Amino acid sequence: MRTINLLNPAKVSFGDDALKIFVEDYLMTGNRRLYMLITEHVEDLLDESIKKLKQEGIEIYVDKSIQQEPSFSEFETILENARSYDADSIVGIGGGSVLDVAKLVAAQLKNTQTLKEVKGIGNLAERKTYMACLPTTSGTGSEVSPNAIFIDEEGNKVGIVSPFLVPDAAYICPKLTHSVPPSVTAATGIDALTHCLEAYANNFAHPMVNVFALEGIKLIAKYLPVAYRNGSDEEARANVAFGSLYGGMCLGPVNTAAVHALSYPLGTEFHIAHGLSNAVLLPYVMEFNLPKAIEPYSEIALAIGAEKGNTPEETAKRGIEMIRKLNVDCGIPSKLSELEIPETAIDNLAENALKVQRLLKNNLREISLHDAKFIYQSAL
Repeated sequence: MRTINLLNPAKVSFGDDALKIFVEDYLMTGNRRLYMLITEHVEDLLDESIKKLKQEGIEIYVDKSIQQEPSFSEFETILENARSYDADSIVGIGGGSVLDVAKLVAAQLKNTQTLKEVKGIGNLAERKTYMACLPTTSGTGSEVSPNAIFIDEEGNKVGIVSPFLVPDAAYICPKLTHSVPPSVTAATGIDALTHCLEAYANNFAHPMVNVFALEGIKLIAKYLPVAYRNGSDEEARANVAFGSLYGGMCLGPVNTAAVHALSYPLGTEFHIAHGLSNAVLLPYVMEFNLPKAIEPYSEIALAIGAEKGNTPEETAKRGIEMIRKLNVDCGIPSKLSELEIPETAIDNLAENALKVQRLLKNNLREISLHDAKFIYQSAL
């Protein structure tokens, strides 16, 4: 059996008191100058926590500058701000973009390596700064993963993957997700589902990770439509957050595959939100993969509530149709053309997707340039 390493935070706190526990834990670290990266819309929810930290003598710099998927130039600016502030600790409270930036800032704050040297898989060699993450969306799982994704100078998405990007602690407070609008709830939720699904149907799938993946699939498929319709539904929000957490736990030891690889160019070239591009592409990539993925797709189908067919292939096909229905139920567009992606873009999209071999190598069916064009054309 292939050896895998599960690199999760030393502490994962899940529940409505997680934010309170973060404050209590932080006060025991001995750090005094906190650089806090946050998503702007949750600032009011943090007032009491920030007040408590300041009452205990903690200096806090609040940075709300990350508004979308981060570029390396934005990261460099924030890193210099954190150094100028003389931060001794970093916390990210927001969506995946905020958490990714927080993780890399913590790693590079006192690191001797250059940004160029840490790009890629396994190149980042150290992190000396305390760092915690609190997600405000249920989607990326960045709070428990060793991954951080950025946009480089050429407009390509570049991953930095290292055990040193795993936070010291993750605090998942479902209440922080209640104010997320329905469209973002849907897109980030399908992103989390895709993390689980692509980890389960993967060339490097592993029985230990399959437990997380299958449970995440079940929870998100059942509760995401409820959270989409009623963002204040506490049970639905908590269970989608669980699903997102499980998806994040899949990213280190197994990771994603073709859906993510093909979604990256949509984000860099057309600024389509990452979760939304994943959601639109998911059923089309599944259809393409089906001949090589009948068994795992049939098991996924049963997990999301499809009726068992006369054959595993029939069951798998029913699962793909249920994914389409889940998208519809959550207001996700069914075609790329609805996102104003022109047919003339397909060649360039496919060429850029083929560059993401770190993910394509995980896909159960090999994807050529012709195949990538076919998938985009099918989704158009």
